[in-house]
Amino acid sequence: MSQLLHHIIASGPRPVAPFSHAVEADGWIFVTGQMPTNPAVPDAPLPDGIEAQIRRVVENLKLVLGGIGLGLEHVTMVRIYLTHFERDYAALNILWPEFFEVGKLPARTTVGVTALAVGALVEIDLVAKRP
Repeated sequence: MSQLLHHIIASGPRPVAPFSHAVEADGWIFVTGQMPTNPAVPDAPLPDGIEAQIRRVVENLKLVLGGIGLGLEHVTMVRIYLTHFERDYAALNILWPEFFEVGKLPARTTVGVTALAVGALVEIDLVAKRP
C-alpha cells in the first residue's frame, strides 16, 4: 500500500471536528462526512429545509473533490445520514439523481440517526476513485 495522503482543502468547509477533508490510499479517496455549512460564512445559519441542506452538502462535497482534482463522476459509494428519515427520505430520493449522470448513480446507503453535528438535517460522506 502506498503512503496515505491527508487532504485539507483551503477553500473547503471548515471542519466541525478534528479531521482531514479526505484521505487517499492507492487512488481511493475517503471523504469525511460534510455538513450543510457555508464555507464562505462558516458561522451562518444552516439552510432551511432538507432540500436546501442536501444541495449545500453536495456543493461542499464537490468543493472537497474539486480540491483534489476530482468530481462527482468519480464517486463510487455514498453514505447519507438523515435526522428525520421518514419525513425526508422521499425528498432525498427525488433530488438525488440530479447530481449524477443518468444511469451512473453511485452505490448508496441511507441511515436514520438521532442527531448530527451543528444541528444539521443531513450529512453525507463518500468514497471516490481516481481514474
